[in-house]
Amino acid sequence: MKHGKKYIESAKTIESSKLYDAAEAVALVIDTAKAKFDETIELHVRLGVDPKQADQQVRGVLVLPNGTGKNVRVLVLAKGEKADQAKAAGADFVGAEDMIQKIQTENWFDYDVIITTPDMMGLVGRIGKVLGPKGLMPNPKSGTVTMDVEKAIKDTKAGKVEYRLDKNAIIHCAIGKKSFGKDKIKENYDALMEAIVKAKPAAAKGQYIKSVSLASTMGPGVKIAAKM
Repeated sequence: MKHGKKYIESAKTIESSKLYDAAEAVALVIDTAKAKFDETIELHVRLGVDPKQADQQVRGVLVLPNGTGKNVRVLVLAKGEKADQAKAAGADFVGAEDMIQKIQTENWFDYDVIITTPDMMGLVGRIGKVLGPKGLMPNPKSGTVTMDVEKAIKDTKAGKVEYRLDKNAIIHCAIGKKSFGKDKIKENYDALMEAIVKAKPAAAKGQYIKSVSLASTMGPGVKIAAKM
């Protein structure tokens, strides 16, 4: 993989074999984010669990203290009073069968999160094969299937993130933008790491946190000496 001059220059300031203190790592990642746009800062955590085992899954949701810096577009699938509440709470799109048909016929994906009431899940299931691969399928565990649509919208807009294992037992999660500065990124980092540690499955054996690193969208990764 070829990297540009800015990446190579940034990489020279990072010791690839060193495990940095979290605060130092945050400062390095921000300082080496050289792109002209406001780069996203991402946390990558490799865990000592088997993602193929149902009792070793690590998944949860968290409203980051300082949000994510992303303008999240929310589609709410609901009817009647709940639809009215969703509109009042600031949902970007609200509907029921009409929105499901729009997704089916127009391949419409101009939103980032779908929130739905439980009674709509029968209809939502019809487009599950379309939503699933894009990570858009509502799920009670992530708080996106709920009767409290107002709270779900508020949390999502405020910077709620979902963390979950991929097939390689790694959690990838955005924790803010370069423009947040070191203190806010560190606060978000601490909050997410605490949540991941608390989510340790009872069936997990041995070293739980294998490795931790931070990286900006276009910058090199920085390894962190996290509490194991």
